[in-house]
Amino acid sequence: MYKEQIESIKPEFEKALNYVTQKLMSVRTGRANPALVENTLVDVFGSKMPLKQLAAISIAQPKKLRVEPWDKSYIEPIARAIQANTALSPVTDSNGVWISMPELTEDVRKDMIRMVGQIDDGAKKTIRKYRDETWSAIQKLEKEGQISEDNKFKAKDELQKVVDSYNQKIDELVKNKKKELEA
Repeated sequence: MYKEQIESIKPEFEKALNYVTQKLMSVRTGRANPALVENTLVDVFGSKMPLKQLAAISIAQPKKLRVEPWDKSYIEPIARAIQANTALSPVTDSNGVWISMPELTEDVRKDMIRMVGQIDDGAKKTIRKYRDETWSAIQKLEKEGQISEDNKFKAKDELQKVVDSYNQKIDELVKNKKKELEA
């Protein structure tokens, strides 16, 4: 009975893990990464669309991104959107947009590390919230007589193992991003 409670929470933990992964990908480290601009909204034909739906984004050099739109008329709107929504300076040519990654100053690096810490805290708060909700549901099952007290404590141990597993995955992602920022 309690195993269903624990299994039902895993998708929420996966969402938290995916959120951390996506957020960390968008943190600028000084190296070119398409995730920095792929979700930038570009105003084309009166509607806003993510850049990844309008162009191919590739890493041309370690510190340069190349954006090649499917339609050449998108070049200027893409450059304007990148300039307006990121701290990056795009340069256009006849076939697309070049984006150079500036060196990170020490202050920017510290801010990025602080942002990574905030992402980490937010994900862990979410995991704690779902853990607490599941634990409350398990305690309710025990009060209603659907599971024994022994099973309640087994459930608590299993729940904590799952929580620890996801926290460890998040810690690993955060540690790697901080190491990348400090390099």
